[in-house]
Amino acid sequence: MAKFRSNHQRRGKGSTGMVAKVGIFSALIAGLFFIFNLFTGEHFETNSADPELSYFLPKGGRGVVVEQTTYALSYNEAHEQAEWVAYKLSGATLREPYVERTDDFRPDPAIATGSAHPNDYRHSGYDRGHMIPAADRAYSKLAMSETFLMSNISPQARQFNGGIWRELEELTREWAKDAGELYVVTGPLLDMEPKGVIGNNEVTIPGGYFKVLLDLEEPQLKAIGFVLPNTISYEPLYKFVATVDEVEAMTGLDFFAGFLPEEVETELEAKADIDLWPLDKDKFRKRIENWNNR
Repeated sequence: MAKFRSNHQRRGKGSTGMVAKVGIFSALIAGLFFIFNLFTGEHFETNSADPELSYFLPKGGRGVVVEQTTYALSYNEAHEQAEWVAYKLSGATLREPYVERTDDFRPDPAIATGSAHPNDYRHSGYDRGHMIPAADRAYSKLAMSETFLMSNISPQARQFNGGIWRELEELTREWAKDAGELYVVTGPLLDMEPKGVIGNNEVTIPGGYFKVLLDLEEPQLKAIGFVLPNTISYEPLYKFVATVDEVEAMTGLDFFAGFLPEEVETELEAKADIDLWPLDKDKFRKRIENWNNR
């Protein structure tokens, strides 16, 4: 079984040069994109309302990439779920009034081979766990509804989904508000001792999940990964911190390749400084005392 371990490193220096390089690189991408549209009269074809999504999607997966309105995913037919889901999380949209939760779980018509079905999870003992949380898209009824497509759902142990996974999702929203914007890639660890299958479509029950976060906002560029087993946990979240490089080694994916200058990507992905991602003792206490007992 893959080893879940802490990789707690201390605060580093020297982000100023990285900020400048990323700023120039981002401006170059935007300029090239504008020139392409101007002189060809063509537009990048995507269902996404955010063309930048296409630039930071992981490489090296085995699935079929599908772009929804505000996120993208790679659907792995053999496991009947996404192997990763990628999206931008804006602090501004998180501060907008929340729409009512839709709970309209349904098959994804964009999956040509057919996605999993809500009935696959019925009486299975596992939750329909979101990869991009509904609360991350609560500013829009359409955006939230798309998070209930079954291509965005994975079988999660109930006390995991409502426990440490909930804690990480809530913290990610807080970090996005503080930073202004985060790039997020999350998904199941499909090759790490799966726990069987559920439903007529034989949806794989993953042994664990990962989440990778990238903050390109000044003054401190930073990245971090998390690797969590698909089970109840009484451990603090920092125990499950990993570098992006370590998550890449576990998943076979290449995060942010071509999106960042190579030297910036190399530096950010090699370290995970939890001091730059403040945890919340109250959330940890709630998880131990309440959330884990539901």
